[in-house]
Amino acid sequence: MTFLRFAARRLAEMAATLLGASFVIFGAMYLAPGSPASFLLSGRSASPEAIKAINDQYHLGDPFVVQYLRWLGDVLHGDFGRSIEYRTSVSGLLAARLPSTLLLVAMALVLVLTAGLALGWISAVRGGATDSTVLVATTFAVGTPSFVAAVLLQGLFAVRLHWFPSSGSGSGFVQMVWHLTLPAVALALYLIGMLARVTRSSMLEAMGHEHVAVARSRGVPEVRVIRRHVFRNSLGTVLTMGGLIVSTLLICTVLVESAFSVNGVGQLLDLSTTTKDFPVVQAISLIIVGLFMTVNLVVDLLHPLVDPRVTLGAGGSAV
Repeated sequence: MTFLRFAARRLAEMAATLLGASFVIFGAMYLAPGSPASFLLSGRSASPEAIKAINDQYHLGDPFVVQYLRWLGDVLHGDFGRSIEYRTSVSGLLAARLPSTLLLVAMALVLVLTAGLALGWISAVRGGATDSTVLVATTFAVGTPSFVAAVLLQGLFAVRLHWFPSSGSGSGFVQMVWHLTLPAVALALYLIGMLARVTRSSMLEAMGHEHVAVARSRGVPEVRVIRRHVFRNSLGTVLTMGGLIVSTLLICTVLVESAFSVNGVGQLLDLSTTTKDFPVVQAISLIIVGLFMTVNLVVDLLHPLVDPRVTLGAGGSAV
């Protein structure tokens, strides 16, 4: 019952935070200079009647609170409105571009988890020259922003060596994977370095615990000691990075998709911000916040299962 109360409380907190985030997201767009009407007119002069028609069509003349409540009600019914630039439903735009972005994030996440955990494990266990090499490599990775990595990878493997396409998303699963390989590496590089260093530090700390020394003194094979007593105790620290990893992937897709001209949600957000396509920006921003909060909720629920030392207190928090 403690776990259920904790989960219910976290869900309620998530709903309240998401509601507050929706208000901020909706209001922030109206603080920006310009207006949807000026974009629709494309700089042309218009009569007051034409401007009034545009305001009526998009309910721009209503009070802010009325606009927000109408928008929130539509969002709860799965309707994000109509794009000002593309003149079609936002839901349709997102549905068309979402597969590319989801596959890109999934590929990058697999790279981050496999390479980051493996490098951290190897660095902590082997030490010496291997540890130094991994530290140098991860320092380079952490110091390379995603957009810089995108340009370097694109120039070397796409333009110079012609191993991968330089742009586009491809059609069909195999083609999409081929097109998204370089963007996925560019997206994952920074996080691989960060996760490897965190894993290394956590494992080195765990190696100094008393129960590890006891297990070794009893003749437990070293591989089992590392796997069951060192690496497992390090997973709690690694798991807490889950929200940061996913949020970074989601945010950096904007830069990477734009660099590789990937027809995804990140590129759509970049274009819509430039053209002040309010409904699209609001929808994507709200979805990103919702995904980030969902990941944090999952991390909080899994933490006690991964790390036995973590328990749920009576107050409904992980301690």
